[in-house]
Amino acid sequence: MKKFFLVALGCVSLAGCFGYHIGPAKPYYLRDVRSIAVPTFGNDTTIPHIEVMVTDTVIKQFQQDGTFRIASNESADAILKAEVVRINRLPARSVSENVLQTSEFSLAMRVRYKLVDHSGKAIAPSAEVTGTTSFFVNYDNNAADIVSDEQQALPLAAEELANHLVTQLSEGW
Repeated sequence: MKKFFLVALGCVSLAGCFGYHIGPAKPYYLRDVRSIAVPTFGNDTTIPHIEVMVTDTVIKQFQQDGTFRIASNESADAILKAEVVRINRLPARSVSENVLQTSEFSLAMRVRYKLVDHSGKAIAPSAEVTGTTSFFVNYDNNAADIVSDEQQALPLAAEELANHLVTQLSEGW
């Protein structure tokens, strides 16, 4: 009798575990999406080829997250349509000896995206995501190369942007 009671207690305690699983907690409206195609983003900025770098960074973030598998346009459950819409560089800190000279800039990169099915119908609401970073300007003989310093900061902003975009899709916020 004691043995039967222990077996019954064990079965009842394990019954609550059936149906529970560990894995991605996708939003309900993306419950059927397991794979996403990520074609090269559009580029509405004046920075050439930035769309390729941002697209590659987003793909790497999807692969690292693991919630969605990256697939081709033909075999994917959804297609991520996106475009880089703005890159802003704003002064953040000036040189202590010369308040008209900037020593640090804030960089913000914005992407507008939507997730669609093969017919072009929206699966998820359109959204925008921003990635930010800051960078210091290197002054050599009172001459600064702001463009090359900005080029080195762009991948950092793209990485933060990709993290936000993938989080919005995989977790719904």
